[in-house]
Amino acid sequence: MAGLDDVLVGGLRRGRVFLLEGSPGTGKTTIAAQFLIEGAAQGERGLYITLSETEAELRETATSHGWDFTDEIEIFELAPPESLLDDHQQQSLLYSSDLELGETTRRIFETVERVRPARIVLDSLSEIRLLAQSSLRYRRQILALKHYFSHLDATVVMLDDLTTEALDKTVHSVAHGVVRLEELAPDYGAERRRLRVIKYRGQRFRGGYHDFVIDTGGVRVFPRLVSAEHKAEFERDAVKSQSPELDALLGGGIERGSSTLILGPAGTGKSLLTLSFAVAAVQRGERAALFIFDEELGLLFERAKGLGFDLQAMVDTGRLVVDQVDAAELAPGEFAHRVRLAVEKGGARTVVIDSLNGYQAAMPEEQQLILHMHELLQFLNRQGTSTFLTVAQHGLVGDMKAPVDVTYLADTVILLRYFEAAGRVRRAISVIKKRTSAHEDTIREYRIGASGISLGAPLQNFQGVLRGVPQLIGEGSLLSEDA
Repeated sequence: MAGLDDVLVGGLRRGRVFLLEGSPGTGKTTIAAQFLIEGAAQGERGLYITLSETEAELRETATSHGWDFTDEIEIFELAPPESLLDDHQQQSLLYSSDLELGETTRRIFETVERVRPARIVLDSLSEIRLLAQSSLRYRRQILALKHYFSHLDATVVMLDDLTTEALDKTVHSVAHGVVRLEELAPDYGAERRRLRVIKYRGQRFRGGYHDFVIDTGGVRVFPRLVSAEHKAEFERDAVKSQSPELDALLGGGIERGSSTLILGPAGTGKSLLTLSFAVAAVQRGERAALFIFDEELGLLFERAKGLGFDLQAMVDTGRLVVDQVDAAELAPGEFAHRVRLAVEKGGARTVVIDSLNGYQAAMPEEQQLILHMHELLQFLNRQGTSTFLTVAQHGLVGDMKAPVDVTYLADTVILLRYFEAAGRVRRAISVIKKRTSAHEDTIREYRIGASGISLGAPLQNFQGVLRGVPQLIGEGSLLSEDA
């Protein structure tokens, strides 16, 4: 699990005892199995001691992930004595908790002495806690296990399902490191899983929550993106679109290593505007990546083809990656991981996120969205990537609201508007912010046609265009139907 090793800044220290805790279903058994399988791949003997699941259940879980426990991994099913299951032979004096706990510990030690493993999984501590019956005896038992394992120089992962005395922190103080797994159930969509390293003695680790998923093949962890850790050298040249008029409006184009936010109501051409920059990047011989939240890819490809953009041909060349993102099934950390792979592994120099409305649907709390977007945009800027984001505003004309305000995060903000003139609904475009260079402060009409985007002259003799109902204060001109 490369992602978990990244969170732990290297992995689990050899010869130490670690605690992996979480409610049932959070993925503890899967992570433990991967831990042993990786050891077997490195020639290390592994031992899985199970007090809660049967060996058949464990092997069935492994099969569902396409794994096969090799001869290097032994499963020891620690079941209660058969007489405990026989009502006629149960005697409270003979089978007291003291005797059961002692028998359990003895059998664990015997098995470990026989197998001599380098990696051990103990599943789970809840059973030992129940046998101990008191916090003092439970702590003493855990200490005894820890000291015994330390003499063997074995790396131990103990699992705790938190089904009893969830507030008991006994093992936290004994274990060398503690990792907690959590499962969240949103109002709509798939469950979300995340983990946090609570403690790791003598070792720095990546703090905070990190999203992870359980797929066929095991657990995949997506470390929280920290933009300060990623910086690349690049030349801040201007990135052109396919429209000279648009580039002029932007003061020569978009600087590489900057982010551009395109605001406007539905249908104003936000997606087309971002596509023009992505297509121009591909035509320059660069790579581009589109992350589409709102539109079905088949419809997007057909619509783009009608405007002269053959996206499928660009995808076939390998220079364009189009990723359909389902916000209801995706954790924010996984999305950031996808973007990072497209840039670091795929070499994308232009990234389009369409739109932040869909991204917000994956994140219920706006404050978290702002923090995630800040780190993601800073990461992309430091990699020399030109980033384009769209936000659909509520309403058509007049005072419109955006579901989330990220204008202060973006380096450039382009505003699209509808306005009424000469009995027709028309579109206007303006640049309201650009950090990296000067830009036109004019408002221009633009039209979307078969040849892409066409911009007209500045609307100098109109006022009130951005409000949606302009007034003619001189002899003005609008784009003709053939423009």
